[in-house]
Amino acid sequence: MSCCDLAAAGQLGKAGIMASDCEPALNQAESRNPTLERYLGALREAKNDSEQFAALLLVTKAVKAGDIDAKTRRRIFDAVGFTFPNRLLTTKEAPDGCPDHVLRALGVALLACFCSDPELATHPQVLNKIPILSTFLTARGDPDDAARRSMIDDTYQCLTAVAGTPRGPRHLIAGGTVSALCQAYLGHGYGFDQALALLVGLLAAAETQCWKEAEPDLLAVLRGLSEDFQKAEDASKFELCQLLPLFLPPTTVPPECLRDLQAGLARILGSKLSSWQRNPALKLAARLAHACGSDWIPAGSSGSKFLALLVNLACVEVRLGLEETGTEVKEDVVTACYALMELGIQECTRCEQSLLKEPQKVQLVSIMKEAIGAVILYLQQVGPEKQKEPFVFASVRILGAWLAEETSSLRKEVCQLLPFLVRYAKTLYEEAEEANDLSQQVANLAISPTTPGPTWPGDALRRDACFTSLMNTLMTSLPALVQQQGRLLLAANVATLGLLMARLLSTSPALQGTPASRGFFGAAILFLSQSHVARATPGSDQAVLALSPDYEGIWADLQELWFLGMQAFTGCVPLLPWLAPAALRSRWPQELLQLLGSVSPNSVKPEMVAAYQGVLVELARANRLCREAMRLQAGEETASHYRMAALEQCLSEP
Repeated sequence: MSCCDLAAAGQLGKAGIMASDCEPALNQAESRNPTLERYLGALREAKNDSEQFAALLLVTKAVKAGDIDAKTRRRIFDAVGFTFPNRLLTTKEAPDGCPDHVLRALGVALLACFCSDPELATHPQVLNKIPILSTFLTARGDPDDAARRSMIDDTYQCLTAVAGTPRGPRHLIAGGTVSALCQAYLGHGYGFDQALALLVGLLAAAETQCWKEAEPDLLAVLRGLSEDFQKAEDASKFELCQLLPLFLPPTTVPPECLRDLQAGLARILGSKLSSWQRNPALKLAARLAHACGSDWIPAGSSGSKFLALLVNLACVEVRLGLEETGTEVKEDVVTACYALMELGIQECTRCEQSLLKEPQKVQLVSIMKEAIGAVILYLQQVGPEKQKEPFVFASVRILGAWLAEETSSLRKEVCQLLPFLVRYAKTLYEEAEEANDLSQQVANLAISPTTPGPTWPGDALRRDACFTSLMNTLMTSLPALVQQQGRLLLAANVATLGLLMARLLSTSPALQGTPASRGFFGAAILFLSQSHVARATPGSDQAVLALSPDYEGIWADLQELWFLGMQAFTGCVPLLPWLAPAALRSRWPQELLQLLGSVSPNSVKPEMVAAYQGVLVELARANRLCREAMRLQAGEETASHYRMAALEQCLSEP
């Protein structure tokens, strides 16, 4: 049998590749090509290699491209089996005048034909060929050899078929396919474009495993793609924008890649573009922002201009996407722009080593305010049926990032939205597992890493060990802060944040009467109790309630924190059984009643009365000794004077 005859036999695989997906009835196939049926019978009855070769050649000649359906393909497999292809793939002896790779080409062609059947693509005899198939992608040889090119095409056909099965990507990664594909792409030999396409599919399906098995090779591909992106002057740069996010590693991105990517993006975004050209660039920039923060943007004038342009474009895209009526929101693009807006918020609030100059910050804050207004408008229109969608989650997140730094602007709009935000947060907390799914889907929308992070429990302060660590820091910091002159406003922030967190972290061991927790609450009581004093007024026998000297000059900035701190302390009392006795030992409830008894009730504003009553009622309810101490301090009489009905009733009970 000649080498040309063996090459002709390889056409069997081609017929399988081009086969139709339909499955006509067997009698239809027989009536259309009865000769094929005779040759299949000869193939089944072949007794040696020569007869099998001859039968395969006859089958090849009888089958025209597109004539093999799934049933016929399966019958060919039943006739041939895996033994013969196995021998072709591993043989080291070929007929005279025939290169070794021609035999392997025929074996791969048969496998490619079989892999067109999804059941056969997961067969152990196919899966155990993955390592040897991977080596074919990087084997050296004549690039113009038709049999070698055919073998490479069939190899990609086999590997692609395996990748399309549920566990196929894992088998390919374990078989060394990722490294082989990287080398095949970097070599730019025949079929390198197929290597890149298959790499993209594997990274999308199993990013973490790919990087774990082949990080050096994938980084080499990233360097090549980044360099091509930086140099590209044609439409290929927009195609690379779509590919590059998939090749960014879950760990550190090489500096040279960051330089190339930033330079390429600066050229693209600095030009006049259509939406299909601009959007992939914004998504790539968002992916870099997610992975590297602002570290990928160079310092200096060029970097600040680029960042300002990036955030500006993101805000414009958000407004266009959310404000235009009658058009469907491009959720993936807008979510990517949210990530860029977060980067802008971070840089605008950074005091040291910020990439932005003050005039740029002022301008960007104004632009971001308009975009946040569009986000609020969108959320106001979200119905119950959409509240579990990832894009709504992303929109609430960017609003939260804005409110964490800017609380004064858009206050009216935010207040109108608060009922929705409260309901939304409550829903996610009650369905914590689903909330974690939403956060992952948001990451996917923005083309951020698919690597799963820590499970998000659905509650921002109960999300994570870092909040317990923050609580410990606040508890150790406050006692010293309240004693320092000129640090009252900082102490107020620390005390209020700590009290709010303590209410949510009440089950933490760190809050169960430890020395640190007792010190923190003692300092918090000091901050809350020293805000007001009794001040005599000329010509009057009765004093009035007035601000303490230390509080008076900064009360405009302090009062909201004080009221919030009083409310948070009130909420902590029933959750921490040791807190009421500790407050009693500090004599705060007795001194508070004494203060109220020494001033004119008319000088105490209703909101102050409500704040004081809240604390006193909870302390009285939580501890019998507190109730007795309040009664001894004329608590019932004071409650009556100030119309504190809840306190009066509580103190009248045994």
